[in-house]
Amino acid sequence: MSGPTSDIILDRMMSLHPKIIDLTLDRVWRLLEALGNPQDALPPVIHIAGTNGKGSTQAMIRAGLEAAGKSVHAYTSPHLARFHERIRLAGELISEPDLTAVLDECYAANNGDDITYFEITTCAALLAMSRVSADYTLLEVGLGGRLDATNVVANPALTMITPVSMDHEQFLGNTLPKIAGEKAGIIKRGVPCIVGPQEDEAMEVIEQTARRLGAPVFAYGQHWHVTQERGRLIYQDETGLRDLPLPNLPGDHQIQNAGAAIAALRYLEMGDTAVEGAVTSAQWPARMQRLATGPLIEAAPQAELWLDGGHNAAAGQALGRLLASLPKRPTHLICGMLNTKDISGYLAPLAEQADSLTAISIPGEANTLPAEDTAKAARAVGLPAQTANTALEAITAITAETPAARVLICGSLYLAGAILRENG
Repeated sequence: MSGPTSDIILDRMMSLHPKIIDLTLDRVWRLLEALGNPQDALPPVIHIAGTNGKGSTQAMIRAGLEAAGKSVHAYTSPHLARFHERIRLAGELISEPDLTAVLDECYAANNGDDITYFEITTCAALLAMSRVSADYTLLEVGLGGRLDATNVVANPALTMITPVSMDHEQFLGNTLPKIAGEKAGIIKRGVPCIVGPQEDEAMEVIEQTARRLGAPVFAYGQHWHVTQERGRLIYQDETGLRDLPLPNLPGDHQIQNAGAAIAALRYLEMGDTAVEGAVTSAQWPARMQRLATGPLIEAAPQAELWLDGGHNAAAGQALGRLLASLPKRPTHLICGMLNTKDISGYLAPLAEQADSLTAISIPGEANTLPAEDTAKAARAVGLPAQTANTALEAITAITAETPAARVLICGSLYLAGAILRENG
């Protein structure tokens, strides 16, 4: 568990701005200046935006670089069980003493001025990473791209945009081109951009931005291709073809994420060891993670328990395809979502793959959708649904009727984090 000192400082940081999300870079630039502009002292940066697949793609790139003997900083959000997961220094999660020190330094440098929690903690991550030697820095965008707190590196080595879809419309815009424009805001003048599979209207915006900035684009379907053939991953670009194992992260959507990661590694001139490491060694919790130990497993020893943090319509579609590909087994969902999400869009693709849904509220989350509202939305898309107070209560009820059920806990990274903490 995280130590009390960093928790105290993090709680204090929550009160520095009345809004959780307020997209602008002014406050970030001010604090970075006060800290000596640590963003200018990072090892070569790979900056990753997109709606879906950012975290998995980052995890695969890190696995590939580390397989090639490189040391890697990584920044991601949100965390699941503990804040330390957001900041990885040369391959290791930031220590409690280092986290406490860098948070305290940022809090003091901010001098009580308005700044959001994500902004000040991102500045802390950049400061920590600037002080530790590494070969590469992987930065995952928190929300959007153009005005995201990570978008402060003037000359990254590479930018990447994973698939763009509808999400966070209240902040990024209510059309796909508007959202794509926000994601494309990370593209920098003259810096190559790896682009994953996109809808045509999103791709048009990304290409327009890249042309305006003279940024070379390496796009799926144009400059690189990836497919699954006879249980293998086949990747091809202008330099040749690679026949590889399937990604160890499950789901057909991980084929495309792996392709983007391989494209990045090949641009960085990493060899076959890195490419194979990317698909065989990546670890990314709560992305169709099979739970193997803990109180939930003990409560349902015959069941097959899975955990996934996907939370938008595209994630629901990917999850539906993955469930359809698994061996047939009675399948029941335990779902909790935030009230800002398109719950019907998420649940509709799952309705054909699941026998029932048990709705729960996300523990300790003020913006949770009430369990009854989730259940009502499930019924509207054809899923029999009921509510429970906790995941354990839901699992107990499901396995009392079907001891060997497949149970998937899903709908939110915040729910996934609560489950990992409780089941740890």
